[in-house]
Amino acid sequence: MYIIGDSKYEKNEKEQQVESYQTVYRGGMGEIIEKKSRFIAEVYPIESEEQAAQILEETRKKYWDARHHCWAYVLGRNPAAERMSDDGEPAGTAGKPILEVIRGRKLTDVLVIVTRYFGGTLLGTGGLVRAYTSAAIDGLEHSESITRIHGIKLLIRAEYTDLGKIQYLLASRDVIQLDPVYTDKVELMALVPVEQMKGLKADLMEGTNGQVVLDETVQCWFAQTEDGIRIFSEWVEE
Repeated sequence: MYIIGDSKYEKNEKEQQVESYQTVYRGGMGEIIEKKSRFIAEVYPIESEEQAAQILEETRKKYWDARHHCWAYVLGRNPAAERMSDDGEPAGTAGKPILEVIRGRKLTDVLVIVTRYFGGTLLGTGGLVRAYTSAAIDGLEHSESITRIHGIKLLIRAEYTDLGKIQYLLASRDVIQLDPVYTDKVELMALVPVEQMKGLKADLMEGTNGQVVLDETVQCWFAQTEDGIRIFSEWVEE
């Protein structure tokens, strides 16, 4: 199997036949103040434990005068690797609440760091849990989360008279259509989730009385982002 893409997880995901997963496309920052303590949350998409460690080290340098840099991440799938740290806060009051926020949103390949500047007032166990939870939520709400979908690029060749029917069938299944090419026939490229492929091909053949030509070109991971459709990796089976 040949894979195009920069993520070392792509091959494992394909082999495990994961159909979709939630992740962070663009990280962000949130902040809350609790009894004069400042909690700064930063969210990062990550691809490896080494990358997470590097980002954490950079964060410690950036906020060198802060008392705590608490964090959690989830990485990979089936099973996911989960790590967390209270970084000097009472056990279970920081890293675990951050991790629970990530789990609650069913995210993976994401690192959340919450940096605390102590405001002079002790918050207690419950207060810390609430503060770190709120900060992590705020950071994720200022980030862009997406659903990465395992799909297939389907090349569709058809007569002009069948174009309307084909576009209707694709739209009825919420299948993403890329720009068509017009020659003596129409060529459409569609991004089809793997679980829809069999049914869609049957519908297209029936809807065009068998006149359509369908070619599964490559498999891919894709997502709808705020910037439009993004294809993250492609591969073909030998």
